[in-house]
Amino acid sequence: MSQNVAQKLIADHLVEGEMTPGSEIALTVDQTLTQDATGTMVMLELEAMGLDRIQTELSVQYVDHNLLQTDEKNPDDHLFLQSAAQRFGLWFSKAGNGVSHPVHQSRFGRPGATMIGSDSHTCAAGALGMLAIGVGGLEVAMAMAGQPLYVEMPEIWGVELTGDLPDWVSAKDVILELLRRHDVKGGVGRIIEYHGPGLAQLTAMDRHVIANMGAELGATTSVFPADDAVREYLEAVGRADDYTRIVADDDATYDVEEHIDLSTLEPLIAKPSSPGNVVPVSQVSDEDVFQVVVGSSANPGLRDFAVVAEILQGTQTSDQVSVDINPTSREVLADLITGGWMTSLVASGARIHQSGCMGCIGMGQAPASGRNSLRTMPRNFPGRSGTEEDAVWLCSPETAAASALTGKITDPRELASSHRIQYPKPQMPEHYSAYDDMLLAPLDPEKAAQVELVKGPNIASLPDFEPLRDRLEAPALLVMGDNVSTDEIMPAGSRVLPYRSNIPKIAEFSFERIDPTYSQRASAAQGGHVVVAGANYGQGSSREHAVIAPRYLGLRAVIAKSFARIHWQNLANFGILALEFDDPDAYGSIAQDDEVVFEDLRSALKSGTRISAQIGGRDVALHHRLSDRQVDMVLEGGRIPQAAKRA
Repeated sequence: MSQNVAQKLIADHLVEGEMTPGSEIALTVDQTLTQDATGTMVMLELEAMGLDRIQTELSVQYVDHNLLQTDEKNPDDHLFLQSAAQRFGLWFSKAGNGVSHPVHQSRFGRPGATMIGSDSHTCAAGALGMLAIGVGGLEVAMAMAGQPLYVEMPEIWGVELTGDLPDWVSAKDVILELLRRHDVKGGVGRIIEYHGPGLAQLTAMDRHVIANMGAELGATTSVFPADDAVREYLEAVGRADDYTRIVADDDATYDVEEHIDLSTLEPLIAKPSSPGNVVPVSQVSDEDVFQVVVGSSANPGLRDFAVVAEILQGTQTSDQVSVDINPTSREVLADLITGGWMTSLVASGARIHQSGCMGCIGMGQAPASGRNSLRTMPRNFPGRSGTEEDAVWLCSPETAAASALTGKITDPRELASSHRIQYPKPQMPEHYSAYDDMLLAPLDPEKAAQVELVKGPNIASLPDFEPLRDRLEAPALLVMGDNVSTDEIMPAGSRVLPYRSNIPKIAEFSFERIDPTYSQRASAAQGGHVVVAGANYGQGSSREHAVIAPRYLGLRAVIAKSFARIHWQNLANFGILALEFDDPDAYGSIAQDDEVVFEDLRSALKSGTRISAQIGGRDVALHHRLSDRQVDMVLEGGRIPQAAKRA
């Protein structure tokens, strides 16, 4: 039977279930990725489970998000993560080595492998022909302990690419085009698989750009074939032996099909404050620009920096614009220097920062209030930049560089006439730099067993969570709209993320962008509470803190029109019941502080998917999409209590 690439990858790792869209399947996991904003929870979970040593082929702990060291909290966490990597048998990437996703693609990615990561942009590894899925940290911890990944079998969405990209249009514009067509919910329940003759001009790093931002569509992951472009990339990074050819069968089919003629694309930009708010750059030209930031896992390749350097070569950026350059790895930094591009960037007035996520996660590089910031990054949720009244736009390196020159949002195609700049096509080196010294290999088991975890005063153990009660009477403390992001549930940035290892403290920031009084009101609601939302609740990051912190404050159920995939899984993992309206119109009848009453809740969950509730004195019909396995987790208070009970 013919198969597409995604089906081949799933079939090779399937251990439970059938490949029928919507049914639960279980997959073996070859590799895992954790980063410091989420990895501390994973390591605390491994400790809570009493794990001796990881069971995966390879697991890597990166330090790339929380690099600002304004006090002891972040460096304390870095030491904890290094000791945990040594104790449990992980590779460890030191602070400053680079952003996890491009570094992993360069040093560890392997066509045909499965990988899960406690970062929603783990899907970027699909550029190499991997099945790479972003999940919550507890899913990663369980995989390290040898458990499979449970996930709903997605539909396979085949996107055929034809034609050639015009000058001044690049890979970022391809994924922005899909977001323009489908917004941030378009990929929910789907794997996006790219195919067609248009792939021939997309390098492995171009594909990384596209696969990375599949997360913004809500897709389970994105997949490219492991073809000649992947082979050439692995040869260039010195890992030719890791190449395996994986392509779709000639007569492969897809559940959903779409076509993009690359030759028809134009420069695109996502307006504030959603990655799905996409328009042509030409429609918003002449908006003033005060900051341009180039870097992040969404545009991490050497080419993405080199094209900016060649556009800016011999010129000065606009007086009002701060141009921030975040090289995504030590290798990229070295190649920028060797190729002469760094000199052009420095001479143009750009500010060079360390290799890491930086402004993408709100760790520095905050823009001026209400002033436009153009970024080659994946997300522009409100306040994510670190500035409350931010105005962040997402664009390609070409658009970013053109706007840095003019001080206004500028269609880069105009540079040929306005600045006599021809479209640059930087020549990439035959072999990229390869620096492995900041990647610390796992200790042998005997030495690892002697390592003690290093815990600073800001690192607290995971709280204990009780089983679900049979009768739940609780207020609806919040009633929210559509597309509530994890950044709105639990803010990122330098003010909040240093407390990621301290649940009682970080809980104080829960939902503060929506209602600053939430944490106080939740603490006062002795019997627990409920929150209500519209469609696509929990879009964005995989951060478990957006579940654990409200759970710590007493959140027992979320009622929504629909959920984003990762957040929905995380809710069950920590014993929060995720329910959906039978009739979405019922959402409009609920007011904040309405009393929500569930009777015989445990027996109802065990007997089926239908749940009835009284909300504000009215009967409301609800349902859940949990598997029997997930129902058991919720009843026991979460996956860790469930595992402890079984043990």
